[in-house]
Amino acid sequence: MCTKLEGKIALVTGGSRGIGAAIAKRLAADGANVAITYTKGADAATSVVKEIERGGRKAIAIQADATNAGAVGAAVEKTVATLGRLDILVNNAGTAIPKRFEEATLEELDHLIDLNIRGTFIATHAALKQMQNGGRIITIGSCVGERCMTPGLVPYSATKAAVKMFAQSLSREVGSRGITVNNIQPGPINTDLNPASGDWAAPQKANTALDRYGSVDEVAALVAFVAGPEAAYITGASLTVDGGTNA
Repeated sequence: MCTKLEGKIALVTGGSRGIGAAIAKRLAADGANVAITYTKGADAATSVVKEIERGGRKAIAIQADATNAGAVGAAVEKTVATLGRLDILVNNAGTAIPKRFEEATLEELDHLIDLNIRGTFIATHAALKQMQNGGRIITIGSCVGERCMTPGLVPYSATKAAVKMFAQSLSREVGSRGITVNNIQPGPINTDLNPASGDWAAPQKANTALDRYGSVDEVAALVAFVAGPEAAYITGASLTVDGGTNA
């Protein structure tokens, strides 16, 4: 059993499925106790918790809409109250609404901004009040936050570019506390939100150098490295795990 995160407490937003669930499980496998938030789908969240507990680590699932500042603040406080402290925040909650920009509704555009940008702001704001010195803040951006070649992702790519600059800028403000802030940028990853067999899959796969979608575990592995002690001198970085999409 890996113990490089032994004694650490992590909070993963949107941790009940997809990339978030894989991150929560990997951090636990490396020794952390983990809290996850979810908006809906309590069964999926419970399943993640039970799997972590079977591995000998503590885990809790907290229902909290990532756009609700009060709920997210309460989730951070519950994490500390239940697990004892907070060392690692993974801002994973987010979504995409793939369609041409001119066909998107204003409600859809508002939701993307509210969840992908504001959600990251409010979780980080709440976490910094509780986070231990030497902590880790990790955002889940996207390779399209740097270069977008897939039609239908215009507003999504804009939100992920914002998250990239947020991590980069925040790293300078919290560096004196030994807290690192990094942005992980997945490419096309096989999830419910973006299945490798989906309507938008062919152009995304074609844009990679490896001619395949990635797995959630490949993203989680990079997150776990950045969360660990060996990455203590990496901060303000955007690290891309995209199969060469942006190569």
